[in-house]
Amino acid sequence: MSSDRLVENYHPRTASDRHLPESIEIWDETLRDGEQMPGVHFTPEEKLRIAEKLSAVGVGVLNAGIPVVSAEEARAVRLLASAGLRAKVLAAARTVPADVDAVVKSGVRHIAIFVAASQVHLRYKLKMTEEEVLAASVATVRQAKQAGLHVAFVTEDTVRAPFDFVERLYRAVQAEGADRLVVADTVGIMTPLTFRWYLGEFVRRVGPKDLSVHCHNDFGLATANTLAAVEMGARAPHVCVNGLGERAGNASLEEVVLALESLYGVRTGVDTSQLFELSRLVEELSGVPIGVHQPLVGANAFSHEAGIHTHGILAHTLTYEPLQPSVVGRERQMILGKHTGKAALVEKLKERGISVPDPVLAELLQRVKNAAESRTKEDLVRFLAEYRTLFDRPGISDAEFWAMVEAVGIRPVSA
Repeated sequence: MSSDRLVENYHPRTASDRHLPESIEIWDETLRDGEQMPGVHFTPEEKLRIAEKLSAVGVGVLNAGIPVVSAEEARAVRLLASAGLRAKVLAAARTVPADVDAVVKSGVRHIAIFVAASQVHLRYKLKMTEEEVLAASVATVRQAKQAGLHVAFVTEDTVRAPFDFVERLYRAVQAEGADRLVVADTVGIMTPLTFRWYLGEFVRRVGPKDLSVHCHNDFGLATANTLAAVEMGARAPHVCVNGLGERAGNASLEEVVLALESLYGVRTGVDTSQLFELSRLVEELSGVPIGVHQPLVGANAFSHEAGIHTHGILAHTLTYEPLQPSVVGRERQMILGKHTGKAALVEKLKERGISVPDPVLAELLQRVKNAAESRTKEDLVRFLAEYRTLFDRPGISDAEFWAMVEAVGIRPVSA
């Protein structure tokens, strides 16, 4: 019996109340929402490198950015639109005619039109009424459809907006031709159970032809909520590589894809063996380190130190791993430290064809434990300080900003 059939990571009975879509199209937001993570900036050429890799691994849709933001952003979108990628290249626009025009001029064939929906956004950010938002939404969807674009319509803060308004707004834009409707949990306040209820109501009241979701990770629930949404029929989950994004980030591409593949048995079209390579590329270009214990791509994800675990892994990898490291392009690591057992040392010595009697092995094991325990707290503090220096990535520093203020001739107000 092959090792992959010894254990099932999901139980067939759990699928009885799911409404899984017939197909999944992974929608990646790394180049738009991921880049909005404080301190992150991709050049157009860097966006192209990431986009080429996203396309190569099998991502269905990638958001290249918002071309109206700047000349460089518009250049990046044009660059990706003309790159001949297998993935569909999408650009985003507010419910503003000039934004839609910028997307049309960029050469992409897919657009995501977004507008805020909750009362707090309408009152304090947009300063618009529900009727004004509805009119602007319908007009820009019509504009994009007349230009021949595939239109996804997104509302920010969908789940905190009055449901009656959400229903009217989405029904109106779908009637105008919007091809895909995106529900957003913009500040990550949904729980999986609540989100399942919400999307059930959304489907019942709006009747979307194609449902998508965008989940943020403020409470660490983005991946769980995204999976709950797929259970309710959402076929285009939004993700970001390494979970990048505003504040605490978005649903992680690698987590969502591997959960769907391994826990649900749903094919995503993604070549998972390239995910670690993709993750490292985004780490390099974003400057945001992958967390040590980040699922699947973190340094510790397939590392083992404890003697009990190591002994189990050496007997059969499925004892303490839900999948093989190679599935995501990783290799297993046996870490030597305080918790190491004899089995790990035996395996380590085999690398050089060495076999030793038990007394020698016992002495070697004690030396390993002593060395690990002799590490001082000062050593740890020093390491953390260096790590935090790497992680502390402000955008423009205060000193740089105030120098710019002075350079443009702004002077402090006299007392």
